[in-house]
Amino acid sequence: MSKSQHPVALRLERQVGGATRLLATVMGLPLVDGIFAALVLAGALETVGGILQIGLLVFGGSATVAVVMVEMEGPPRYRLQQVGLVGIGVIGLAAVVAALAPTIAGIIDLTIFERFAALVMLAVAAKTASARVGEFLPRPAVIVGLGLLASIDLSAATLAIQLETGLILRAALSGAVGVGFAGIIAALGPTIRDYVHLDRFRFGSAVALGMLPLGLLGFIPGNAPLAVLAVTGLLAFDPGETAEPVPTPGEAAADGGSESADPSDDDGQERAPWL
Repeated sequence: MSKSQHPVALRLERQVGGATRLLATVMGLPLVDGIFAALVLAGALETVGGILQIGLLVFGGSATVAVVMVEMEGPPRYRLQQVGLVGIGVIGLAAVVAALAPTIAGIIDLTIFERFAALVMLAVAAKTASARVGEFLPRPAVIVGLGLLASIDLSAATLAIQLETGLILRAALSGAVGVGFAGIIAALGPTIRDYVHLDRFRFGSAVALGMLPLGLLGFIPGNAPLAVLAVTGLLAFDPGETAEPVPTPGEAAADGGSESADPSDDDGQERAPWL
């Protein structure tokens, strides 16, 4: 059972197992279930802010933070190596998806598809915020598939392969941003774990992710999710989360045995690691 208690990480851990494979699944899932392709087609990578937002929220989101900080074991150098191995595949696949995107764009109505891309991001944000809510929502791949069916426009279809070098580079860069963020977490994991409330960061990241499609549709400023993510980092900073030292048997005896050695709550239920 995953120790992170992150809704997405918990579900995937049951299927794949192993910290490195879990990280590869978490970071690679947006590439294979259509989320990243939908964002590319919706023009999310057209600005520097968009590249940073996709990298930090899609590839380096709270699920990635949960896996790297809680699931991955070993010294920082080893964790960095594992992140690097996963990152090579993520960056390469992001470039491949971006290379195919212009060809797909030639046979669909982008205006319609952008709305389905927004629904995908809102669904992922809801699943991240609450496992219970996520049980009632369709998988992102289903929404993307419906979006493709609804937006197909064969009246002016062009199936010629189109390669946009700039788009491919921006897609690879967004993947590199996510991998770099995961690398920082891997290097500073023990320190960050002592000073960051992970549940607050998860919920704040979900809010920022939910704002991303609103920016794509023009309802809010395009870089608003970055601002929300920055505020989330500040609010999640909590030095009081540093674990208190466990008393020795001698200290416990000196206290007259008034403190129970059982790490559970008063009602007998064990606390989740992030609560």
